[in-house]
Amino acid sequence: MSHNDVDAVIVGAGIAGLYQLYRLRNAGLSARVFETADGVGGTWYWNRYPGARCDVESMAYSYSFSPELEQEWVWTEKYPTQPEILSYIEHVADRFDLRKDITFSTRVESCVWDDTAGRWTVTTPSEAVTAQFVIMATGCLSHSKAPEIPGADRFRGPIHHTGHWPHEGVDLTGKRLAVIGTGSSGIQSIPIMADQAASTVVFQRTPNFSMPAGNRPLQEGEISDMKGRYPEFRKAQRESAFGVPVEHATQSALEVPAAERTERYQAAWEQGNLVAVLGAYTDTITDAAANDTAAQFVRDKIRETVDDPATAEKLSPRTFPFGTKRPCLDTGYYATFNKPNVDLVDLRETPLVEITENGVRTSEREYEADSIVFATGFDAMTGALNAIDIRGRDGVSLRDKWADGPRTFLGLAVAGFPNLFTITGPSSPSVLSNMIVSIEQHVDWVTDLIEHLRANGLDRVEPTTAAEDEWVEHVRVVGDATLFPTADSWYMGSNVPGKPRVFMAYVGGVGPYREQCDAIAADGYRGFVLGSAA
Repeated sequence: MSHNDVDAVIVGAGIAGLYQLYRLRNAGLSARVFETADGVGGTWYWNRYPGARCDVESMAYSYSFSPELEQEWVWTEKYPTQPEILSYIEHVADRFDLRKDITFSTRVESCVWDDTAGRWTVTTPSEAVTAQFVIMATGCLSHSKAPEIPGADRFRGPIHHTGHWPHEGVDLTGKRLAVIGTGSSGIQSIPIMADQAASTVVFQRTPNFSMPAGNRPLQEGEISDMKGRYPEFRKAQRESAFGVPVEHATQSALEVPAAERTERYQAAWEQGNLVAVLGAYTDTITDAAANDTAAQFVRDKIRETVDDPATAEKLSPRTFPFGTKRPCLDTGYYATFNKPNVDLVDLRETPLVEITENGVRTSEREYEADSIVFATGFDAMTGALNAIDIRGRDGVSLRDKWADGPRTFLGLAVAGFPNLFTITGPSSPSVLSNMIVSIEQHVDWVTDLIEHLRANGLDRVEPTTAAEDEWVEHVRVVGDATLFPTADSWYMGSNVPGKPRVFMAYVGGVGPYREQCDAIAADGYRGFVLGSAA
């Protein structure tokens, strides 16, 4: 089999792509990985903005497939920074000799299925490769987007997107800085950038809920303790709702006295844990009144922190339930607005109009700036997949199939697209989970299926339309039982103009989802058609 004729092509060399390569290689398959960047790391290669940090604790945000790797790597902080995570991923690539099968600085332009040959042709600017299987490890938050305002090409200074931060860094010393966006990357980077810049103006369209990370160095004792109990901890991760083991709530937020509820929220707040407040009660994400008790607790914290009452109110979310946009963890975000050289512009009151030669113009005035930062996020879940021209049986385009929103079976496969797999794809727990837990589960499931095909002399697999339809409806019903669809969030595609408004993640929980996947596999891959050209 030639270099251009392999068993599998993997698109992406982030956490998912590397583990998928490792599994396929150990299963005896030939594979090539194509990666747009010039190094491994995926999201942790690109997101190098100041303060970039994972919001899952380091010893939980790590591979579980190698006990030796678990024991040898030593994390330094509770929440790891981008450089430390990238160093870890690079270590994994080197330790398991994965780079030799990766072609860097190469963008996949198209993937086209040949039903007669039972193979995909994957085209890049420099070559075409055929493969029996194509596995999309393109990431859920990897296709960045700019704000929908004109004039960026006119600005005389530098403009940077947090998702494409210069590797050499950016010196903002003495600069007048304008930051557009207050999602996760904005909340993490603004305190650090504001410390450097002479002045900072933050343009906020929608305020976000954020909680203090309480980040700190890890102690030697807690590191050794976790390493000693990794097997049971990993089991708890896989069986949990979010891939983050927490104590299960047993009461409604509305059935306890207000003082007791506040005490519980305070304890959760002090944990510096993304899901602690959200999971404090059974109905926080399903009942609007219960949710508002948590939302009000956080708004009270904002008022306690921000000196100016008007600014505190602008920073307080009131248009969506707590948790229905991904909550953030921060280090000093709200306190940053107490600085005399930091200003907040509420774009609900004075909308953005354009970027000018000299800065940013709202409906009220122009703000002069020396440098602009777009912290405007991503075309989530589907953006990276739709950026590639993927054509299945009869030349049907994935973009066309998904014109009204993504349709998958289990978030893993798509009817009409044989031998194509999407790691943490739309309609799987993905972004509502510890991503590494979900990545490993998907990669293991896909690899097991491929090995099953080979053991039985089969060469192709795809879900039935009926199974796909049933899963899409199940995802919708489970989502509609929560408050998630009431928010205009990137979970819903609402941050991208013209994108169908569909809840793109599965909120049924990491553990229950795994059980469903395992049951389907145990039942001969129910819902899939397995066959061969013969």
